[in-house]
Amino acid sequence: MVRSGGALIPTGRATDGTGPVRSRERFLEGEPVEAGVRASISNSWQRCRLLGLSPDQADLPFREDFDPDARIVRAAVPVLDRLQYRFSGSRMNLSVADAGGTVLVRRFGEASLARSLPAIQREPGFVFAEQVAGTNGIGLAVAERQLVRVYGAEHFAERSQASACRALPVRDPLSGRIEGILCFGYPRTCDDPALDTVIRKAARAIERRLLWQSSARERALLRAYLDTEVEAAVAPHHTVGLDELALGQHPRDRAILMEKATELLSCAQRAAVHVALSGGRRVTLLSRPMRGAAGVEGLAVEAVLAGPAPREPLAAPGQVSELPGLLAGPAASRGVLPSGAGVGAAPGRTPVRGLVLVGEPQVGRYALAARRRLELLCETSTRIGTTLDVRRTAQELAETAVPQLADYVTIDLPEAVLRGEESAHPYGDLRRTVVHGVRDDCPFHPVGKQADYGPTTPQLRCLTSGRAVLEPDLKTAAGWLAHDPEHTAELLAHVHSLIAVPLVARGVVLGVAAFYRGRDPAPFGDDDRSLAQELATRAALSIDNARRYTRERTMVLALQRSLLPQGLPDQDAVEVAHRYLPAESDVGGDWYDVIPLSGTRIGLMVGDVVGHGMLSAATMGRLRTAARSFAELDFPPDEVLTHLDNLVGRLDREEPAAGESGIIGATCLYAIYDPTAQQCTMARAGHPPPALVLPDGTVSFPELPDGPPLGLGGLPFEAAEMDVPGGSRLVLYTDGLIEDRHRDVDVVLDRLRGALAHPERTPEETCQVVLNTVAPAHPCDDIALLVARTRPLNPDRIAAWDLPADPARVSEVRASAMRKLADWGLDEAAFAAELLLSELVTNAIRHGCGPIRVRLIRDRKLICEVSDTSNTAPHLRRAATTDEGGRGLFLVAQLAQSWGTRYLPQGKVIWAECGLDGA
Repeated sequence: MVRSGGALIPTGRATDGTGPVRSRERFLEGEPVEAGVRASISNSWQRCRLLGLSPDQADLPFREDFDPDARIVRAAVPVLDRLQYRFSGSRMNLSVADAGGTVLVRRFGEASLARSLPAIQREPGFVFAEQVAGTNGIGLAVAERQLVRVYGAEHFAERSQASACRALPVRDPLSGRIEGILCFGYPRTCDDPALDTVIRKAARAIERRLLWQSSARERALLRAYLDTEVEAAVAPHHTVGLDELALGQHPRDRAILMEKATELLSCAQRAAVHVALSGGRRVTLLSRPMRGAAGVEGLAVEAVLAGPAPREPLAAPGQVSELPGLLAGPAASRGVLPSGAGVGAAPGRTPVRGLVLVGEPQVGRYALAARRRLELLCETSTRIGTTLDVRRTAQELAETAVPQLADYVTIDLPEAVLRGEESAHPYGDLRRTVVHGVRDDCPFHPVGKQADYGPTTPQLRCLTSGRAVLEPDLKTAAGWLAHDPEHTAELLAHVHSLIAVPLVARGVVLGVAAFYRGRDPAPFGDDDRSLAQELATRAALSIDNARRYTRERTMVLALQRSLLPQGLPDQDAVEVAHRYLPAESDVGGDWYDVIPLSGTRIGLMVGDVVGHGMLSAATMGRLRTAARSFAELDFPPDEVLTHLDNLVGRLDREEPAAGESGIIGATCLYAIYDPTAQQCTMARAGHPPPALVLPDGTVSFPELPDGPPLGLGGLPFEAAEMDVPGGSRLVLYTDGLIEDRHRDVDVVLDRLRGALAHPERTPEETCQVVLNTVAPAHPCDDIALLVARTRPLNPDRIAAWDLPADPARVSEVRASAMRKLADWGLDEAAFAAELLLSELVTNAIRHGCGPIRVRLIRDRKLICEVSDTSNTAPHLRRAATTDEGGRGLFLVAQLAQSWGTRYLPQGKVIWAECGLDGA
C-alpha cells in the first residue's frame, strides 16, 4: 500500500508472478533449480544449502553491542519518520541495518503491527545476514550490494513465505562505502513496482544527511582553526587559503600542493615536507592536530613560503610525531611558527603562511585513495593493450592491478578466445591463462590448467550476471569454499578477500579475472569492486581487439600458407629446403616456388608483394600462379619478369575495392639452373641479389643487373648467366631477412656470409642457422628463404648427335638412339622413343633450318630433344580425314607424357618426355 492524497491504496499482487513456489520445493528436495528463478535468488539458495541452513530455522543471532547512535541511525531516523507517516495505516515495516546485516532501527506503518509480530521482526539487534538468516532482503542486499527484491517463496525461511521486501544499500557519499541497508517489508499481496522509486529516494535522502554530517564536522574543524589563530594574534603575514601564496603560481603548483596536503592529512600526525614548485620556488607544508568545540578531531595543513635550505632536515609523514625546535613553545601549540624556525625562512623575514586544507584523516585517506584509483585508471590506458596478443594483454591487466589494487590476480580465458575465436561454451571452457602476484609461491592453479567453476562460485556468478562479484571475507564465502575445499583452505593462508569480474566486450564473453587481497588487512570494498570492474572493462576491449586481430591474422596466414607451395616437386637437379616466417605484426605477401622445367632444368623463385594484410596475401597468390604459368611456358627469366611486370601494372590500374588501396608493386628474383651444363641464368626486379656458396665455402653475392620493381613498367629486364659447379648452394631470400631499421644492411650481409660459409651443412641445416643468426628477433616483415644445393647430371646419362637437314640421316640417328637406350637398359621404352625421334627429327628437317641436334637425357623420365635454328614453333591440330599429313604431332602427344617448345637465342628446342615405369 502507498498513501496518495491521504488515502491508502492496496496495490495487489505483483505483476511479475507469484514467486517460485514449486521451484523452491524442487530445490529443497535436491533437484536442479529451474530456469525461471532469478539468478540472484538461485545463487542465494545454493549458498544457503552449502552453509547447511534449514528453512524451518526460527531463531536468529541477536547482538546487544550494536551502536544505537551510529552515523547511519542519526542520518536515517528523520527519513524513517517521514516514511512512517507516508505509510501510516498500512502493514509496511521499515528498517535500517548496518553493513553487516544487524537491524539498528525499526518503524511500522500500523502501530498494532509491532505488537503482533515476533520479536525478531520488531526489535533492533537481530542479525539478518544471509549466512544466518537465509535468503531475505537485508541479507541479499548485503551480498549483492545493490537494490534487491525478495518475494514470497523466494525467501529461504518458512516464516517469510507470506512476505515481500525491497532492500537497498546506503553508501557514504565521500567514501562510497556501504554504511547500512534500508529495507521495506510488507505482505506479498501489497507489492508494487513503484516502491523501487520510493526506496531509492529515501536512500538518497539518508546519504545526503550522511554528507551533511561530514560537512558539519569539517566546519567545526575550520572554526577551531580560526579561533586558534585569533587567540594567537597572528601578524598580517598569515592568510587563510592559498590566495596570497598563489600569486604567480602555476596551476600545476596548486595541484601539487593539494596532493601533498592530502597525503599529510591522511597520515594523522604532526609532520612537515618541502614541496618544490615551478621557477625554483619551495613551499613547506606543515600538518598539526585540531579539535573542534564538539569534540571533532582532525588536522590542519598549512603552507609556508620557504627561502634557503633549512638548517635542520624536516620530517616526512610517518617518520616522527614531533618536530624538535620547530614545534617547541606555547606558540607552536597554537599553530604559530616563529620566524625562521626551521622552515627555511631568510633571517629577519617573517614567513608568509596560509591554510591549505583542514579535515579528518579518514576523509583524507578517502581522497587519497580516490586520486590513486584515478591515476591507476589513467595508467591503464597506456599499460594495457600495447600489443595485439591475447595472452600478453591479459598479463598486462594483471601487472597493472598488482599491487595498486590487488596482491594477486588470476585470469581465465576460453581456449577459443586464445585462438582468436568466440567460445561456444565460455562458462565451461575456461583455462588458466595468467597468474600474477606480489609473490610466486601462492598456491593458485598453474597456467594451462582447466578451470571448472561450480554454479555458486564468485567466478561463475559474475559470468552469468555480467557484473563484478565481491566477497569481502573468503572465510565466509560458502560458494567459494565449497568449490575445492582442500585448495581453498590452502589459499586462505595467503588471501582473504576476492573480487571476480567478467571480461566481456561487444557482447562476447572473453573470460573472468579474479582479484585477491592478502597483505592488506582491510577487505575489498565497493569502491574497489567498481575500480576492478572498470579495469576489466577496459582490458576486455583490448583483449577483444587482440582476439579479433588474432582471428584475422590466422585467416590471412592460412590464406598465405595455402597459396604457398604445399610440397616440393620430385626432381634431381637440386636439393631444396625452404622457410617462411610471417611478420609479428601482420602477414605480408612474400612467396617462393620451385618449378620443374624441361630438360631436367629447375626454376627457383622468390618474390615480395609490397604491403601487408589480406590484400597483399591474395595478390601474392595471383602473382605466384601467374609466375609459375609463365615459367612453365619455358620463358627465360627476363621474359618471365616482363610478363609479371605487365600483370602487376594491370592489377594496379584496376578499380580498388571499398576501403582498399591499389597495389603499389612487387619484387621478384627468378633463377633457372641447368644441371646438364651446370649453369644458372638469373634476373631480378628490385629484389636483393642471391647468395652463391661454392663447394669450398666461398660466399659471394653476384652482381646481377638490377631491374625495377614489378609494376613500374617502361624499363627492360636483363638476365645474367654464371657457372655453378655441382655441390654449390644458391640462397634466395626476401628483404625481411636483411632489412631492419635497427640494423645496418652491410653488417647483416656479413653475418649472412658467415652463416653460409659452411659447405658441410645440408640445406635444411642452413635454413635453420640463417633464421637463428641472421633474421631479426622480432621481424616486422615476412621472410621467405630458399636454399638449393646443385646436383649436376652425370654425363653418362646424356647422349647427343648433330646431323644436317637431310632426311636420309634420320635412320642413322634412330639406330644410334636405340643402341644407347639398350646400353641404358631401357629396351621397353625404345619403341615409343623411336617413334618420337622419327617424328621430331622429320619435322625439324621439313620445317626448320639446319644444323639439327638430337639429345637424349635419362633422368626420372626419358627426355627426347630436337633443336634447330628456326624460330617457327609447331602447333598441334586435328587433321581432317582427307589430309595426307598433319598427324605427326598428334602421335607425339599420344606417346609422350608431356611435350613442348623451348626457345633459344638462336632457334628452338622441341622436347618430349616418356615415362620409365616399365623400364
